[in-house]
Amino acid sequence: MPLALLALALVAFGIGTTEFATMGLLPQIADGVGVSVPHAGNLVSAYALGVVVGAPILTGIGARIAHKRLLLLLSAMFVIGNVASALAPNFGLLFAARFLAGLPHGALFGVGAVVASRLVAPERAGRAVSRMFLGLTIANIVGVPAGTALGQHLGWRYAYCGVAVIGLVALAALAAFVPHQPRGSQSGIRHELRAMGNRQVALGLATAVVGFGGFFAVYSYLVPILTHVTGLADSSTTWVLALYGIGMTLGTLIAGPLSDRALRPTLYGGLFLLGSTLVAFYFTVHSTVPALVTLVFMGAMGALVTTPVQMLLMAKAKNAPTMAAASNHSAFNLANAGGAWLGGLAISAGWGWASPALVGAALAAAGLGLALLAGLTDRDTGSSALVTSSSTPTPSKAVRDADTQDVQTRSA
Repeated sequence: MPLALLALALVAFGIGTTEFATMGLLPQIADGVGVSVPHAGNLVSAYALGVVVGAPILTGIGARIAHKRLLLLLSAMFVIGNVASALAPNFGLLFAARFLAGLPHGALFGVGAVVASRLVAPERAGRAVSRMFLGLTIANIVGVPAGTALGQHLGWRYAYCGVAVIGLVALAALAAFVPHQPRGSQSGIRHELRAMGNRQVALGLATAVVGFGGFFAVYSYLVPILTHVTGLADSSTTWVLALYGIGMTLGTLIAGPLSDRALRPTLYGGLFLLGSTLVAFYFTVHSTVPALVTLVFMGAMGALVTTPVQMLLMAKAKNAPTMAAASNHSAFNLANAGGAWLGGLAISAGWGWASPALVGAALAAAGLGLALLAGLTDRDTGSSALVTSSSTPTPSKAVRDADTQDVQTRSA
């Protein structure tokens, strides 16, 4: 099972690298395709749009496909999208290629989270999902700086080639290590959409959009905040972003066990601490050491929110969790767009470069309000129970049954 989780984490590592490395290579890409840097920034939006559109559509199309096969198909699409990005001769085709690369993002995470939760006993599902998310956070420490350095020294196209290679390795690992998980008898697009109609699922997605928007309100402007307010040199921003990634990794490591122990309290606490840390950052950003310490906590608290939101959506969708799990990543990308927009409005209004921290704190507080509303209106007393299968036993139970039958056979 650890090898299967490692394969899923490798997929997440490739996704995180391709999503964020583009931001560090915008000047090189702009020169390469003959557009301005702001115009090249639309490539980030193209990828995000692909995530928002692709998560529900591809999950719906693959509703009856066995999970392992669907993971392989989505990973192949991811590789094709990044190869097309590397080969795109002009901005228009590069825009289309980035949209294509983003299409499988949400579905990969959604299907991967369901697969990960079924690889272990139900009481350890949160830890398994968080292990997959570790690939995304480690990408911010290793993958994004490495991809940025590769693109700056050899050319931006090589960065996308490197991501495609990661995707191929992940594809091989998925084929080798992830076990077959048959779909339940009730699987299908109608079944998944019916689960999406649950009010708790809708509130969970709204919590992700609003609450996690607070994280992106600051993350989107982190580099100019640190250079204009804290006074760091441009050359220092790469390792500072890696430091931020370390905080996210620490938050992900503790999110899994806490989600397994107390799902909703972990979500409440994560949103409260995220908002509090953002307020603290507004005051510490003027001094280097306090700003960097707060930065690590901010990354940790942001990551602490992701796993419980994912697990809660899967629990509320009952035995059709794949669409809800995938749509969560559409919600995160909407949070990215909305948080960045609101943070930019605060800066444009003349409130100062540090003002996105207060905007983010307000969004985190609003997200906490939505999460509390969902908890208060939840009439399902088993609200934290994750249904890991619709009509087949969980892999852990299946293994136990097989072992019991084998012992009985030998005794006979």
